[in-house]
Amino acid sequence: MTETPDGIRLDKWLFFARVFKSRAIAVERIEAGGIRVNDQPCNKPGKLVRPGDRIVVSAHGQVRTLEITSLGQRRGPATEAQTLYHDLTTG
Repeated sequence: MTETPDGIRLDKWLFFARVFKSRAIAVERIEAGGIRVNDQPCNKPGKLVRPGDRIVVSAHGQVRTLEITSLGQRRGPATEAQTLYHDLTTG
């Protein structure tokens, strides 16, 4: 099982949070090694993430640090996506 009430697949969460335009792009980026979960490299798109986890994303020419606050149910508008995380990126 890839989802629980307290966890969701990393690729799905990145898609819901609008970090990537599609799940396929999220999967490619994860497998290429551009994502860290709780300071650990992650190359498994099916890794379960939960609220409180920290995701470091290297994409679109920048590095962002996001703390998951909510899992989400769908890919909604950008305003809804922004409620799924706190952006901890400095600068």
